[in-house]
Amino acid sequence: MTGDIVNLRQARKARARREKETRAAENRVQFGRSKAEKTLTRTKAEKSAAHVDAHKRELPQADPPRGDGTADDTAGGTTANHTGKTDGPGRS
Repeated sequence: MTGDIVNLRQARKARARREKETRAAENRVQFGRSKAEKTLTRTKAEKSAAHVDAHKRELPQADPPRGDGTADDTAGGTTANHTGKTDGPGRS
């Protein structure tokens, strides 16, 4: 029952080399593209975004306050009275 003698330092270094090579291979796939390929991808993305933007519907804008003392005009705690002056918050 004799087992192989393993140097742990060398085993750790070998494992680190394998992991580093795996990462390098992944990076080559991800980033190893030619300038023409990068330009083509960027152009397709821009064209697609422009196509989507051209087909967006715009939501109708909210009506601005009318200034005639209606409920639409009472934001901020001030109300217009019959003289045209405004009462501040807390004043009666």
